[in-house]
Amino acid sequence: MSVTIDDIRAAAARFDAGVRRTPLLLSTTLSAMSCADVRLKAENLQHTGSFKIRGASNRIGALTAKERARGVIAASAGNHAQGVAVAARGHGVRATIVMPVATPLAKVEATRGYGAEIVLHGEGYEDARTEAARLAAARGLIEIAAFDDPLIVAGQGTVALEIIDDLPDLDAVIVPVGGGGLISGIGVAMRALAPKARVIGVQVEAATGAKASLAAGHAMLVHPAPTIAEGVAVGGPGAVTFPLMQRVVDEMVVVGEDEVAQAMVLLLERSKLVVEGAGAVGVAALMGGHVQVAGERVAVLLSGGNVDINMLARVVEHGLTQAGRYFALTVGLDDKPGQLVVLSSVLSATGANILSVTHHRFGINLPVGRVHVELLLEVRNRTHAAEVAAALEGAGFARQIGRQPEFVPAAWG
Repeated sequence: MSVTIDDIRAAAARFDAGVRRTPLLLSTTLSAMSCADVRLKAENLQHTGSFKIRGASNRIGALTAKERARGVIAASAGNHAQGVAVAARGHGVRATIVMPVATPLAKVEATRGYGAEIVLHGEGYEDARTEAARLAAARGLIEIAAFDDPLIVAGQGTVALEIIDDLPDLDAVIVPVGGGGLISGIGVAMRALAPKARVIGVQVEAATGAKASLAAGHAMLVHPAPTIAEGVAVGGPGAVTFPLMQRVVDEMVVVGEDEVAQAMVLLLERSKLVVEGAGAVGVAALMGGHVQVAGERVAVLLSGGNVDINMLARVVEHGLTQAGRYFALTVGLDDKPGQLVVLSSVLSATGANILSVTHHRFGINLPVGRVHVELLLEVRNRTHAAEVAAALEGAGFARQIGRQPEFVPAAWG
């Protein structure tokens, strides 16, 4: 069940117009931040918004006529689903997709729009995979694995052919890891064509099955916790991917949820790229200093861009808050005319932008004649937020430390 560079080249030759060659984009921001030459492999711009169509196209393209007549089924949190749906439609094959109940609506509707039958089942990927296996046996369908299949791995490995063609002297490639299909395929190609380049995998704290497996020396499952990087929320590698990962992966690192959110915000703001949580973990590793690449030429995989717009809005707000760009605070005021004017004047002088104001006159902790004002400010950075706090203190407000900063007139005691 091994995969070779010839298998990867055969996969590339099997592709039709449904699989695009994606750009390798220079990021001046990340390059300056990490003191390296950083290029972003934008698979978020791939057809269906993810690298997954590569493996699906290779697997379905290799089916016999009898197998195509039976139809295919896959379990997926979204990206593999869309890849299978599009590849199946391109080959005239019926597709059924089993997705966890909590899959973002955008991914569900996109997959349905590509012509697949959708079955929502279970809390996570493992539940969906079990149901897909049951339906495959009951209906006689061909199961298209999300990652644990040599043809899938070979298809994903075609990403590396493009990277090496565009950046032949690279020193490292940083890859998001769930079940290991992408990093296994890329690693095989790197060992054959760029053997000196390091292959670095990145997981999120909520799903570290691959890292735990490599550390233990055998494949194991670690039940994933909820994460904004749901595309890599997989319990661990499989029988095909684990031995490949042992052979081709040089390093595995882990990033946190807040780091992923900040990476998504940076990519949106600086690179004008919409990237989902799973696709942004490599950038999160760079931003968080989890990999040492100073002076090197580095390719970072942006593995997908299928993010629900409501989720994106929440991530942007959270990411800006964690980066110190939003400053939430409460200010106590005497309940008399002109107090809000005084407060706004103090804030205006600092250059902070007031995004929202909530005025509370009634509450169990509010004495008669006093009000609380909750504000959300846009600031440049944490230093600017500290300047705002200092300005309030200079204007006669005493700071009280709590879950969020609170400032009350010194006269309140």
